[in-house]
Amino acid sequence: MTQPAPPPTPGGSPLVATALTKVYGTDQATTHALAGVSLTIHPGESLAIMGPSGSGKTTLLHCLAGILTPTSGTVAWRGEDVATLSETRRTVLRRQDFGFVFQSGQLLPELPAVENAALPLMLAGTTRAEATAVAARWLAHLGLAGMEQRRPGELSGGQAQRVAIARALVGSPGVVFADEPTGALDQSTGAEVLDVLTHATRASGAALVVVTHDAGVARHCSRTVTMRDGRISGEFRADPTRSASPTDQGAVR
Repeated sequence: MTQPAPPPTPGGSPLVATALTKVYGTDQATTHALAGVSLTIHPGESLAIMGPSGSGKTTLLHCLAGILTPTSGTVAWRGEDVATLSETRRTVLRRQDFGFVFQSGQLLPELPAVENAALPLMLAGTTRAEATAVAARWLAHLGLAGMEQRRPGELSGGQAQRVAIARALVGSPGVVFADEPTGALDQSTGAEVLDVLTHATRASGAALVVVTHDAGVARHCSRTVTMRDGRISGEFRADPTRSASPTDQGAVR
């Protein structure tokens, strides 16, 4: 059965981080979580940030997304420096321009899937009817047609993460940030969710930034950077001859 098309592709802009540092502590005892990181994320690409615990990968994601303010450096996005914006402006930016997928999904248990997915639009002032209509199209596109009224407790882990992906994409963001999005899933379901996430963001025109310690997750992305001690220690691109992953129309576990 043919699935509905996703919403129109948004205009693309690169997200450019330059010389980012993040220092915690005092002069007597400081920790350099980031130590001069520069990185450009291009429209439509999927980027994995890999590294061991304490390497700075999650701190980098949070600075890129405007969740944390770097100690120094810039994060350029659509003509603004995210690092210097007020908290109010950054909140609006995260709501309108960025999408987020977390390890546990963080769905509201009392809301059905379609309303969980529609939340960003409703918070931005879209009417409930319009927001849920857009969310329902995304749920169908991600293989969840007929499950719109199920609550999170009635969904499997993989299905719940698909709802979280729909929520991340429903507002047509420029960048989707995913922090260990398959960490709570078994290997098979996690691989399926990564297929869904990479295919859906590519179809929407958004860039995808995934933080992971799992090389299997990174293989789903077009580019990978590795981190150690707050610095980028390596970079490589996916083999373009690698067989395509199954599409996001696969079975829902």
